[in-house]
Amino acid sequence: MQQAFYSFLAKLNKVLLPSYTKKRLDLAKASKIQLAIIGWRYFVTTKALG
Repeated sequence: MQQAFYSFLAKLNKVLLPSYTKKRLDLAKASKIQLAIIGWRYFVTTKALG
């Protein structure tokens, strides 16, 4: 049940949130909001896979 929720959330993140990998964002120059989005996407993706 929980993994299905995170899988849905990961798909939602993919549609709604920007992909900084495709934009070639340098993590050293990223703002706090951009780092928070990257962290959130990482958290949800790892929960969806695990």
